[in-house]
Amino acid sequence: MTAAVGVMQMPADFKYKDVFLKGRPRHDITDPFFAKHPKMDPGRRAKIFAPFDALRGFGEEVASKSVLYVDRVEPEEADGEELSRRLNILRDLTHNSRAARKNRIRVSVTFYEPCADSLSESYGIRGRYKTVSGICMNVDAAATNTIRVGDAIIPLENVTGIEADEIFRTEDFI
Repeated sequence: MTAAVGVMQMPADFKYKDVFLKGRPRHDITDPFFAKHPKMDPGRRAKIFAPFDALRGFGEEVASKSVLYVDRVEPEEADGEELSRRLNILRDLTHNSRAARKNRIRVSVTFYEPCADSLSESYGIRGRYKTVSGICMNVDAAATNTIRVGDAIIPLENVTGIEADEIFRTEDFI
């Protein structure tokens, strides 16, 4: 003799028939099992079934392909002279770390960053323009040929513009 459960036939000699026919266990709040294993809220339960990154780093690689790189634009001579003047002013104001901490000159440096992705078609040919803002800590044109703004160290040959409050005014505009 077989009993029907759903669409599947249950054999008469099924070992766990009585447990199966009881259904899912129900626990009330006073049950010691419920105290040890409370019902999980749906928000936390959803994390169990969240997708995982089977190919570690694949998403970042795909996203890096969407970055648009541009050709480098060479500055005009007048722009180069103004940039040089601004770098000299910053170098004088940050000639050592004590002066840099005392003056705390907040600048925004725009620079060209060459494409560093060796798998990109723009590698070594194009790059992108970025802007970093922060306190100028050092302009070292002699030894390392860099400018340090906050934690960023930028080669001077890649700098295309420097903006700051008040320190770059010329006497003609005052």
